[in-house]
Amino acid sequence: MNLLHAIVLAIIEGLTEFLPVSSTGHMIIGSSAMGIASDPFVKVFTVAIQFGAILSVLVLYWRRFFQSTGFYVKLLAAFLPAVFFGLLFKKVIDHLLENVVVVGLALIAGGIVFLFLDGVFERRSQRDTGVHDITIPGAFKIGLFQVIAMVPGVSRSAATIIGGLTQHLSPKTAAEFSFFLAVPTMFAATCKSLWDYFKAGGGQFSENDLVLLAAGNVVAFIVALIAIKGFIRFLTSNGFKIFGYYRIVAGLIILLLWSLGYFEGVDVGSF
Repeated sequence: MNLLHAIVLAIIEGLTEFLPVSSTGHMIIGSSAMGIASDPFVKVFTVAIQFGAILSVLVLYWRRFFQSTGFYVKLLAAFLPAVFFGLLFKKVIDHLLENVVVVGLALIAGGIVFLFLDGVFERRSQRDTGVHDITIPGAFKIGLFQVIAMVPGVSRSAATIIGGLTQHLSPKTAAEFSFFLAVPTMFAATCKSLWDYFKAGGGQFSENDLVLLAAGNVVAFIVALIAIKGFIRFLTSNGFKIFGYYRIVAGLIILLLWSLGYFEGVDVGSF
């Protein structure tokens, strides 16, 4: 893995982490296309650069994190289901992560849902809402939707946005709460993955590894800033349908690559 590989993967991470298109699926496509999917360092790299993406949310919405203790209570209520079910079904989740077909099919299935999402929730008629409109029970229910995203390819962002819509939030507020919920969720998942890596004897990072990690986090941070702002503007004006078409195409690409044998010997569980 070289600096160019790191920059490309970081761009993919920044673009897809907060969009409802599955960063997992895109990391699979990107790393396989560059021929580095079997590199053990790619696993820890794709996890570690989530710190840069998390930082982009904190920078963009830092005022929200200093509003009230109620805000954190809602985040905790939404975060807890992922902790509980993640620990309970860890082996099942790890098994699913090893199956590229699951990722492709989940992308396609989610894409079909997104084609009809605007009509189901009547996007244009929804009242303008804010995070203050989210109740603690409502936040918990959104957290239950996040659990669905443990199936690789579903997309954490997609699941939590849909969860927000079921709680009568506007698309903008549902997306923003999804960003906020990403901070504790991604931070916990990243720390857990890094701990598992070192516990399994991953060893120390070389000087080159540290350069790649630093560059990856910087690029992921910058790209995520742009992606979040652009996503909110696009969503407000255009809705979800385009993401549905995009997910279906991405899923078909993964299934095509799998059928051609591109993932043989690849540790797909890395993603």
